[in-house]
Amino acid sequence: MRIDKLLEIMSKLRNPETGCPWDVVQTFETIAPYTLEEAYEVREAISNGDYDNLRDELGDLLLQVVFHSQIASEANLFTFDQVVESVSKKMIDRHPHVFGNKQISTVVDQLNSWEEIKAKERELKEPTGSNSVSAIDGVSAAYPALLRAEKLQKRAARVGFDWNELGTVLDKLEEEILELKEALDINDSSRAARLEEELGDILF
Repeated sequence: MRIDKLLEIMSKLRNPETGCPWDVVQTFETIAPYTLEEAYEVREAISNGDYDNLRDELGDLLLQVVFHSQIASEANLFTFDQVVESVSKKMIDRHPHVFGNKQISTVVDQLNSWEEIKAKERELKEPTGSNSVSAIDGVSAAYPALLRAEKLQKRAARVGFDWNELGTVLDKLEEEILELKEALDINDSSRAARLEEELGDILF
């Protein structure tokens, strides 16, 4: 069965006159939680080594891509084919050692190259003349808090904002805890913002 069959099924489900009433009224926003849910279920199947279930969960996740693409196509935003073209171009551009002439021999070299290319892509997305591109641009605000903190920390480490010894990390953590305690003693309107800031520093 080709992907065209699934695209046809989704088109019929979304038909305003003959489709499924539930599918017809869905939007990007209403199905976004299901997209996340399916991604987590893929992860669970992998963790459990349940590959029969993984096959089914990957199908459910693919359906979400098709669902979003159908909604976008109806709004004249983009099509499924354009989604495929976009990710194909991205993979080719980010693997110049495979699809071009760049020489890369280790995984570390590849990861560094990947990040350099992503940084250039972020620069191209910025308005002309903008100097606002930073090492942490592109880390989605929609990530769960702990995952976002981890990704921000990794980005910061790549540009040298890191500690080489555990002892210095613990010293910094104690410092941040003291600042949190100070924030707890604040009695004015700035207390909530300060607490949020200090808790963020501890998490980081």
